[in-house]
Amino acid sequence: MGKKNSVSESPERRQIPRTQDGFYRAVLVANALAWLILVIALILFHFARPDFVSGVQQYWGVEGDTQWSQAYVDAMIAMLQICLGVSLLTMIMRARRNRRRDDNYGVNLFILAGISLISLLTLTINVT
Repeated sequence: MGKKNSVSESPERRQIPRTQDGFYRAVLVANALAWLILVIALILFHFARPDFVSGVQQYWGVEGDTQWSQAYVDAMIAMLQICLGVSLLTMIMRARRNRRRDDNYGVNLFILAGISLISLLTLTINVT
Protein backbone atom coordinates (compact mmCIF):
# COMPACT_ATOMS: atom_id res chain seq x y z
CA MET A 1 0.00 0.00 0.00
CA GLY A 2 1.08 3.54 -0.68
CA LYS A 3 2.28 5.81 2.03
CA LYS A 4 -0.24 8.52 2.95
CA ASN A 5 0.57 11.91 4.37
CA SER A 6 -0.61 12.10 7.93
CA VAL A 7 -1.57 15.29 9.71
CA SER A 8 1.45 15.09 12.02
CA GLU A 9 3.98 15.26 9.16
CA SER A 10 5.23 18.67 8.12
CA PRO A 11 4.01 19.79 4.70
CA GLU A 12 6.37 19.77 1.77
CA ARG A 13 8.21 23.06 1.22
CA ARG A 14 6.90 23.50 -2.33
CA GLN A 15 3.31 23.46 -1.07
CA ILE A 16 3.83 26.19 1.53
CA PRO A 17 3.39 29.78 0.30
CA ARG A 18 6.62 31.79 0.29
CA THR A 19 5.23 34.26 2.80
CA GLN A 20 4.83 31.49 5.37
CA ASP A 21 8.26 29.91 4.82
CA GLY A 22 10.58 30.78 7.72
CA PHE A 23 13.77 30.53 5.65
CA TYR A 24 12.35 32.86 3.00
CA ARG A 25 11.40 35.37 5.70
CA ALA A 26 14.90 35.17 7.19
CA VAL A 27 16.44 35.91 3.79
CA LEU A 28 14.12 38.91 3.32
CA VAL A 29 14.92 40.28 6.77
CA ALA A 30 18.68 39.87 6.18
CA ASN A 31 18.39 41.60 2.80
CA ALA A 32 16.44 44.53 4.26
CA LEU A 33 18.89 44.76 7.17
CA ALA A 34 21.85 44.95 4.80
CA TRP A 35 20.24 47.80 2.83
CA LEU A 36 19.40 49.63 6.08
CA ILE A 37 23.03 49.33 7.18
CA LEU A 38 24.12 50.84 3.85
CA VAL A 39 21.78 53.81 4.43
CA ILE A 40 23.31 54.27 7.90
CA ALA A 41 26.78 54.22 6.32
CA LEU A 42 25.67 56.94 3.88
CA ILE A 43 24.44 59.08 6.78
CA LEU A 44 27.78 58.57 8.52
CA PHE A 45 29.52 59.63 5.29
CA HIS A 46 27.63 62.91 5.40
CA PHE A 47 28.98 63.67 8.88
CA ALA A 48 32.49 62.29 8.23
CA ARG A 49 33.42 64.25 5.12
CA PRO A 50 35.20 67.60 5.27
CA ASP A 51 33.31 70.82 4.68
CA PHE A 52 33.31 72.46 1.27
CA VAL A 53 35.03 75.82 1.56
CA SER A 54 33.92 78.10 -1.26
CA GLY A 55 35.80 81.08 -2.65
CA VAL A 56 33.49 83.52 -0.87
CA GLN A 57 34.19 81.81 2.44
CA GLN A 58 37.93 82.02 1.81
CA TYR A 59 37.64 85.70 0.89
CA TRP A 60 35.69 86.55 4.05
CA GLY A 61 37.97 84.40 6.22
CA VAL A 62 35.32 81.89 7.23
CA GLU A 63 37.09 78.65 8.08
CA GLY A 64 35.65 75.23 7.49
CA ASP A 65 36.68 71.78 8.59
CA THR A 66 39.05 70.41 5.95
CA GLN A 67 39.79 67.06 7.60
CA TRP A 68 37.76 63.86 7.69
CA SER A 69 36.25 63.07 11.10
CA GLN A 70 38.11 59.91 12.11
CA ALA A 71 35.40 58.73 14.54
CA TYR A 72 32.76 58.83 11.82
CA VAL A 73 35.12 57.24 9.28
CA ASP A 74 35.78 54.34 11.67
CA ALA A 75 32.04 53.87 12.26
CA MET A 76 31.38 54.06 8.51
CA ILE A 77 34.03 51.42 7.77
CA ALA A 78 32.50 49.13 10.42
CA MET A 79 29.01 49.60 8.93
CA LEU A 80 30.27 48.86 5.42
CA GLN A 81 32.05 45.72 6.62
CA ILE A 82 28.88 44.52 8.35
CA CYS A 83 26.85 45.35 5.24
CA LEU A 84 29.23 43.37 3.05
CA GLY A 85 29.16 40.41 5.44
CA VAL A 86 25.37 40.34 5.69
CA SER A 87 24.95 40.64 1.92
CA LEU A 88 27.43 37.79 1.28
CA LEU A 89 25.70 35.65 3.91
CA THR A 90 22.33 36.33 2.29
CA MET A 91 23.75 35.43 -1.13
CA ILE A 92 24.97 32.11 0.27
CA MET A 93 21.59 31.46 1.90
CA ARG A 94 19.79 32.11 -1.37
CA ALA A 95 22.24 29.92 -3.29
CA ARG A 96 21.56 27.02 -0.94
CA ARG A 97 17.80 27.32 -1.44
CA ASN A 98 17.53 28.20 -5.14
CA ARG A 99 18.21 25.17 -7.27
CA ARG A 100 15.83 25.50 -10.20
CA ARG A 101 16.72 27.24 -13.41
CA ASP A 102 13.83 29.70 -13.11
CA ASP A 103 14.53 30.69 -9.47
CA ASN A 104 15.46 34.32 -8.93
CA TYR A 105 18.89 34.82 -7.45
CA GLY A 106 18.65 38.42 -6.26
CA VAL A 107 20.64 40.85 -8.34
CA ASN A 108 20.20 43.48 -5.63
CA LEU A 109 22.52 41.49 -3.38
CA PHE A 110 25.29 41.64 -5.98
CA ILE A 111 24.74 45.39 -6.32
CA LEU A 112 24.80 45.83 -2.54
CA ALA A 113 27.97 43.77 -2.15
CA GLY A 114 29.61 45.70 -5.00
CA ILE A 115 28.71 49.08 -3.50
CA SER A 116 30.01 48.01 -0.09
CA LEU A 117 33.25 46.58 -1.47
CA ILE A 118 34.00 49.58 -3.70
CA SER A 119 33.21 51.97 -0.83
CA LEU A 120 35.53 50.09 1.52
CA LEU A 121 38.34 50.11 -1.03
CA THR A 122 37.87 53.80 -1.77
CA LEU A 123 37.87 54.72 1.91
CA THR A 124 40.93 52.62 2.58
CA ILE A 125 42.88 54.15 -0.30
CA ASN A 126 41.81 57.81 0.00
CA VAL A 127 40.98 58.49 3.65
CA THR A 128 42.95 56.27 5.97
